[in-house]
Amino acid sequence: MKDQYEVIVAGGGTAGIIAALQAARAGASTLVVEKQGILGGTMVTAGISYPSSFHAYGKQIIAGIGWELCLQTKRETGEDLPEINPQSPRSGLSVNPAVFAALADEKLLEAGAEILFHAMPAGVCREDNFWKLTLATKTGLQEVKGKILVDCTGDANLVSLAGFPVRINPELQAATLVVQVSGYEAEKLDYQAIQAAFEKEVASGRMRWEDPGWSRGKFEFFLRHYGGNRIHLPGINARTSEGKSIAEIEGRKAMLRILRFCRKQPGLESFRIDWCAPECGIRETATIVGKKFITLADYETGRVWEDAVCYSCYAVDIHRSDHTVFRNFPPGVYPTIPLGAMLPAGSTRLIVAGRCISGDWEASSSYRVEASCMAIGQAAGAAAALAAQAGKEIEEVPIEKIRELLRKHGAIVPGDI
Repeated sequence: MKDQYEVIVAGGGTAGIIAALQAARAGASTLVVEKQGILGGTMVTAGISYPSSFHAYGKQIIAGIGWELCLQTKRETGEDLPEINPQSPRSGLSVNPAVFAALADEKLLEAGAEILFHAMPAGVCREDNFWKLTLATKTGLQEVKGKILVDCTGDANLVSLAGFPVRINPELQAATLVVQVSGYEAEKLDYQAIQAAFEKEVASGRMRWEDPGWSRGKFEFFLRHYGGNRIHLPGINARTSEGKSIAEIEGRKAMLRILRFCRKQPGLESFRIDWCAPECGIRETATIVGKKFITLADYETGRVWEDAVCYSCYAVDIHRSDHTVFRNFPPGVYPTIPLGAMLPAGSTRLIVAGRCISGDWEASSSYRVEASCMAIGQAAGAAAALAAQAGKEIEEVPIEKIRELLRKHGAIVPGDI
C-alpha cells in the first residue's frame, strides 16, 4: 500500500466496488478499504445476491459497470439472463455471490486499483489539501492520504468521523438475517396447526411475532420460501459496532428460536438450518445532511435534477416491525439522483455513495437497493476521479464532464432515455 492516492473509497460493498472501479478506470490512483475479507457487502456477506432493479417496465434505466459485473457473473456461471417483463415495474436477477466477489477482485486489480481488506476507518482530518485517513488494521493504526474520499460505508462513517452531521430517523427500517432451511416438503404441511402452535409460543414469550418475517406473524411465509431473506429484526440501529453486534446476535437468536420451534411440529421433525449469512442485511441506519435533499415528491414524479447523475428504480419499500409499506411507481416515472445529495453540507472533497445519501425516509427506502447503489457508486467514482485529477472541488467539475465519463463507461445518464 502506498502513502497517498488520488481517490480512497471506504467500503467495498455494492456502491464501493463500482465507485472504485470507475475511479481506477478513469486513471485515478485508487485504494478501496474493506472491513471484511471479501468484496460485495450486502450482495455477498448478507446473502442478498439478487440486485434490483436495472429495468423499469421493460426499459433499462441502469447499466454501466454494475450491470457489466452482473452480466459477466452470469456468463462465468453459464446462466442465462431472466426475461424482462415489459409490464413489470422492476426486474431483478440473481448472481452467484462467490463468483461476483472474485470478479470484483479481478476487475479492480486489472484497473490498477489497490484493495486493503480487514481494515476500517478510525479517524480522518484535513492536512495540506489532502484527507489524512487513519485506518485500524490487524497490526495497528496506519495512515494514508487521499485527494478525494468516497464514503461507501453505508452508514456515513467517514462523514461522521470528519465531523459532519447525519440524520437518524425516529423509526428505522427492520434488518434481516438470510437463512436457508430444508428437511421438509412445504406443500405437505398443516399451516393452520403450525400457526396455532406459533401463536402460543409468541404468547408465552418464547418466540417473537416478527421472527418469520414481515408477514404480520404468518409462519407459512417463512416455510413456503424455505427461509431466505425473511427473519425480521426491528428496532436496531446497526450504524455502530455495538449496534451491528446487537443485530447479528439477535438475528442468530431468532434463527435458533425458529429451529427449536419447527423441530417440534408435525412434518418438520427433520427441519434443519443449512446456512445463514455471516452478516445481517441492513436497510437503514443514517443519512447524510447533503447539499441537496431528495424528497418523495421529487422521487415519485421523476424529477430530473439539474445535476442528475443517474437513474434509480424500485418501489417505496419500508420494512416496519412485522409488515412492509410497498408502493410501485407508475410507468414512465424514472427517478433521478442529484450529485448534490451525495455531497455532505459544508464538506470539501468528500462524496458519499450508497443508501446513506441525502433524502427523506420514503425516497431512501427506494434508492437504497443494490442496482441503484451501483449507479450512485459509479457516479461518485467518476466525480471523484475528475476532481482529483483536476485538483478541484467536486462541485467545480462541470456536470457534463461527469456525465461524459459515465457514458464512456456504459452508464445511462438522465436525459438519455
